[in-house]
Amino acid sequence: MNVSSLSQSVRSYLVPGLRRRRLWMSLLGVLLCGVSVALFKASAFGLDPYQCFMGGLDRTIPIRYGTLHILVSIVLLVNAVRMDRRLLGVSTILNLLFLGYVVDGTGWLLRALFGAPSLALRAVLMAVALPVTCYAAALYYSADMGVSVYDAIALHVSAAKGWPFRFVRIGTDLACVLIGLALGEKPGVGTIITAFCMGPLISFMRGKWTDPMARAASPAEEERA
Repeated sequence: MNVSSLSQSVRSYLVPGLRRRRLWMSLLGVLLCGVSVALFKASAFGLDPYQCFMGGLDRTIPIRYGTLHILVSIVLLVNAVRMDRRLLGVSTILNLLFLGYVVDGTGWLLRALFGAPSLALRAVLMAVALPVTCYAAALYYSADMGVSVYDAIALHVSAAKGWPFRFVRIGTDLACVLIGLALGEKPGVGTIITAFCMGPLISFMRGKWTDPMARAASPAEEERA
C-alpha cells in the first residue's frame, strides 16, 4: 500500500458514515472491556473466565498486569494468525496494547472512589460488570474490525466446526477457569456466572442491538463503507 492509498484509507474513517461508526464501536468496545474487568476485580466475587486465567498468571509472574497482558496477547496473537487472520484488525491491536492499562487505570479510580467497598456495593459492581463485558464484546464483534486474540479462538472454532458460538464460548471460558484455578486463582460466583452466561448474552446483544448498529442506514452510507 502506497502513501496515497494509506492516507485515503485513514481519511475514510474520519468521514461520517458506516466506517467511522464501526471504528467508534471498536474503540468503545475495548474501553468498556477494560472497565468491566476492573469492576470484576473490585467486586471480589471472582473475575470473568479469561481474567481468571490471567489472574493465575499474574500470581506466578511478577510483572505489572498491563505488561503481562501484552505479552500473553502476543502469544495468542500468533495463534490467531495461524487460525484465521481475518478475525484480526484494529480492535485486536487496541485490545492488545491498551486493555491492560485501562484495567489498571479504572482499578485505581475505583479504589480512590470507594476504598474497601461494602458487600452490597461489591454485589452492585458485579451486577454491572457482567452486562458491560458482554456488551463490550458484542460491540467489537459487530464492528467487524477485529476481535481480541482470546475471542478469536471461540469465533474460529464456531465457524470452522459449525457449532453454535454460545456453546463454544462456554467451553473456552470453562477451560480458562480451570487453568486459572490450577495456577492459584480462586474462581468466585462471578466467574461461574460469566462462564455460563457470556456466550448467550453476547449472542443476544448482537442480534438485538449491535449488529443492527453496524449495518448501513442507507445506500449512500453503504457506498462509503
